[in-house]
Amino acid sequence: MRLGTVGTNWITASFIEAAHLSGKFTLHSVYSRSLEKARAFADRFGAPNAYDNIEEMAKAPDIDVVYIASPNALHYAHAKLFLENGKHVICEKPIFSNTKEWEAAFASAEANGVYLFEAIRNIHAPNFKRLKNRIKDIGTVRGAVFHLMQYSSRYDAFKNGEEPNVFTRKFSGGALVDLGVYPAYLAVALFGEPKKVSYHPILLRGGVDGGGTLVLDYDGFVVTVLCSKIADAGLACEIHGEDGTIAFDKVAPISTLTLKERKTGKTEAFHVEQHEQDMVYEAEAFARIIESADQNGYEALKALSRTVLTITETARKQNGILFPADE
Repeated sequence: MRLGTVGTNWITASFIEAAHLSGKFTLHSVYSRSLEKARAFADRFGAPNAYDNIEEMAKAPDIDVVYIASPNALHYAHAKLFLENGKHVICEKPIFSNTKEWEAAFASAEANGVYLFEAIRNIHAPNFKRLKNRIKDIGTVRGAVFHLMQYSSRYDAFKNGEEPNVFTRKFSGGALVDLGVYPAYLAVALFGEPKKVSYHPILLRGGVDGGGTLVLDYDGFVVTVLCSKIADAGLACEIHGEDGTIAFDKVAPISTLTLKERKTGKTEAFHVEQHEQDMVYEAEAFARIIESADQNGYEALKALSRTVLTITETARKQNGILFPADE
């Protein structure tokens, strides 16, 4: 399939690499607000076309799928434009600012006979599938702790008075929507929709969350999610059951998995080696759904996406973290 991209940052480069590795996509077109930057990025990956006019690119007949990695606040407008022009869309997480945008965009995808996906790599990888299959072996689940805490390369600029996109509500930024979506996706993909959501943020200048603790209530247990863009962590992630505990290194990508039995103390490692470029698994999944018109697979991913966005929107609004798209 002929691929177009919106955005020329490192995540776009990573997805292009993964898309090529999947054997299902060929980069055809690149958009940037700067034609010079778009041309340089296109040349880097051997794409024939570069655009600085996104409407012109959206109307191009020789693009099948578009990957969007623009600032969070622009995801909806960019996705809607390409959907309305009959292009499948893969939108980098967080897919949109709120569920109102989500509903409108997915309605547009359906009306135009195309697919819309949220790019969230961890739930498509082999080790996630192994994790999901082994939860039954620890008995009744009684708790879990998932985290993603990474000191942002843009935080020092923020502390010096600048306003990077990821640290401003204007561009739908903040730790929860940028990093917290990974552990939140993990929780929902493993345990379903929680009964209750509460968020305890660390608020920074401008009312954006630099980090926080998200608590997801389920029947008989809670999942505690730690996310931060202002500190690092060296913790393991764990799922606690009455018969044992599963520990893994991180939520994205999951590289190591260990199960410890409570009664015997026996420990078993059950992870597998994954591709170093782990975004290849989501690229393969999206291509398979498009090529086979797998509606059941598509609806399952849609449901996950909406549930996670509902969680982050609810958590934000509990704490007065509002984006322009909410108003």
